[in-house]
Amino acid sequence: MIDPSRYPRLARIDSPADLRRFPEAELPQIAREVRDYLVESVATSGGHFGAGLGVVELTVALHYLYETPEDRLVWDVGHQCYPHKILTGRRDRITTIKKKDGLAPFPRREESPYDTFGVGHSSTSISAALGMALAAQRKGDPRRIVAVIGDGAMTAGMAFEALNHGGDVEPDLLVILNDNGMSISENVGALTKMLARLMTSSTLNSLREHGKKMMKRDSFLWRFIKRWEEHAKGMFMPSTLFEEFGFHYSGPIDGHDLPQLLQALRTLKGLKGPQLLHVMTTKGKGYPPAEREQIEYHAVGPFDPQAGVARKSASKPTYTDIFGDWLCDMAAADDRLYGITPAMREGSGLVRFSREHKTRYFDVGIAEQHAVTLAAGMACEGAKPVVAIYSTFLQRAYDQLVHDVALQNLDVLFAIDRGGVVGPDGATHAGSFDLSYLRCIPNMVVMAPADEDECRKLLTTGFRYEGPATVRYPRGTGPGVAIDPALSTLPIGKAEVRRNGHGIALLAFGALVAPCAKVADAIDATLVNMRFVRPLDAALVLELARSHAALVTIEDNAIAGGAGSGVAELLAAHGVSVPMLHLGLADSFLEHASREELLAESGLDAPGIEAAVRERFAQHIPLPLRDVG
Repeated sequence: MIDPSRYPRLARIDSPADLRRFPEAELPQIAREVRDYLVESVATSGGHFGAGLGVVELTVALHYLYETPEDRLVWDVGHQCYPHKILTGRRDRITTIKKKDGLAPFPRREESPYDTFGVGHSSTSISAALGMALAAQRKGDPRRIVAVIGDGAMTAGMAFEALNHGGDVEPDLLVILNDNGMSISENVGALTKMLARLMTSSTLNSLREHGKKMMKRDSFLWRFIKRWEEHAKGMFMPSTLFEEFGFHYSGPIDGHDLPQLLQALRTLKGLKGPQLLHVMTTKGKGYPPAEREQIEYHAVGPFDPQAGVARKSASKPTYTDIFGDWLCDMAAADDRLYGITPAMREGSGLVRFSREHKTRYFDVGIAEQHAVTLAAGMACEGAKPVVAIYSTFLQRAYDQLVHDVALQNLDVLFAIDRGGVVGPDGATHAGSFDLSYLRCIPNMVVMAPADEDECRKLLTTGFRYEGPATVRYPRGTGPGVAIDPALSTLPIGKAEVRRNGHGIALLAFGALVAPCAKVADAIDATLVNMRFVRPLDAALVLELARSHAALVTIEDNAIAGGAGSGVAELLAAHGVSVPMLHLGLADSFLEHASREELLAESGLDAPGIEAAVRERFAQHIPLPLRDVG
């Protein structure tokens, strides 16, 4: 519970209606209390940090002036939403964020009426808010609609598709561009440079503000200056981009200056048509370490607020580390390699590569579709691009994967991080579907390594394969297998029998080979590390089906259409009938919890796998139950 002696105002705010009862003069102090409480709570529990600190004043101003939730507030890049959750009745549960049965890390409609649109991926806010505005307009509903887009989300094509449509249909809609120069890494691209040029020109803004004070509104001189202002914008900004889209542009203003924010929002609230307010903020505002190290403090674990985040020494490399080292080693061996990331340099392990191979490194911003087709274009000219991307983000570029890469059988390797069960970020970031959506694509090779050394070998295999290939690996660390530094390959489509047993054959894919090894020992089963989801090792699968009483497929992917489905289809095509059990993720979205909790809940840890196999095939398992945890 909140301490009223430390947070005398915030302790009295259980909803935005309570906030609106305070006199405006107290809002700066409320913002200070929200910021201090945010630091205290995230330090206790961990979570997204810097982005929330940057929007404290904006969040306070929006909930103060707008009648939320009747007025709709749509957040983009949901990790900005912690102050929003604090002010909308979830203050005392904020330390449960990302934990099992706790608050979701992003806005979620089921959690609160103030979360008007669920979000975990970026650049959706303008489209969603436009849809709300058009629906309200048709019903004659006067509610106001506000979209807050920031943290690099304006670099995505979807945002501009929405602007293009919004300027044409002219709804009553306010888009707030929260410009902090960052996504997780520094923002990239021409738009970022253009906005930076605008901000570095104080001349335009000072002339405009000075002129407003000196002349009477609606006078001839006023109208002349307004016309001059539009031409002046073009001098300081390469084009009046947002105006050309049909949005009336206001700003830029200081997003930490509450009186200025309130004045601007009051003015815009009374205007008709599409409006865009450009607000400048600082990611990590108010907590000096987060302001200095904006990338490091994007998301944090629990920490001491006085000392800051303690740097951890890694006990063993993560799969992301293994990919990053492999990428640099392969780039040194083959100058055809190009590395591409959609704004995930740190998360996907490209920091070292970006420094050692600057001319071959491309961060395209939050633009997954472009990243994939960019790689296709490079491959057309003899390059060998490697697209480093999270499983959940590759979903956003599925058409490009099919149409631009696979259909043309182009030589592109996809390094797919965060495959399978991911954990605290919840359903929006779970890699639950990649084996299903990849294995149905012609020309595609789909690989799932069982351990660290195999990950490196399969990356090399995919790189040297002539055609589209994917290597899908989980978040975090593996079982601790020593890594051979050589750039060795494995034969395409060949599985590995790790244990010969009797009765039951366990066909395990990727990260679940390790828990299956314990189960195989416990029930004297054959264990196969399948390695390849496409192409399957057909000869081995058919041999196992004929020599065993039952087959069990195990994967941390949706059972529907997954690797197990591929095994069943293969057997059916050859007219082979054998009892089968498919273990994987159920037909539901995963909630947020730790990876270990979610695997156990899904029955995909060693005890869960053994229990499921024993329940289904007890007659084929003579050994007694024992602890395999």
